[in-house]
Amino acid sequence: MIDVCIKLDDRGPVLHLREVLGRDGRRFYALKFRTMVQDADAYLTRHPHLMSEYLKSMKLRDDPRVTRTGKFLRKTSLDELPQLTNVLIGQMSLVGPRIIHPSELQRYGEHVQKRLSVKPGITGLWQISSRQHVSYDERVTLDMKYIDDRTLMLDLAILVKTLKVFVVHTGA
Repeated sequence: MIDVCIKLDDRGPVLHLREVLGRDGRRFYALKFRTMVQDADAYLTRHPHLMSEYLKSMKLRDDPRVTRTGKFLRKTSLDELPQLTNVLIGQMSLVGPRIIHPSELQRYGEHVQKRLSVKPGITGLWQISSRQHVSYDERVTLDMKYIDDRTLMLDLAILVKTLKVFVVHTGA
């Protein structure tokens, strides 16, 4: 059903493959349902003021590149569902630090090795804390806090909170 909605929205590919870094710096492609227009990177290039904003936090508030279906998928976190495939093949965990593109690694400064010591997760402290409402530096701090404090109980608590966020956002 999600694939049909994406296709009806703009007829582009259903999945987006994002190159990310995993444990020990291994590169792989994280799967997501595509939520943006097909030429999202080119769109930023054509709009330098947006590119400038994007480079500060790797996010855009009210991103004009997000499709109608994409807004719903992001709000409900359903765009992350295909990442279960990445978990099943061992590239990701259910819980962990956020996925990052190789170009973002420098933002971890002295924490690079710690960040690369664990698999990224579909959900984590950042996702259940404030989502888009924190700076990039605060996201790094949350990732480091997770790595320092991780336990089975913390992972279970994050999973429960993720389910709560998911249920509230889908209106169930």
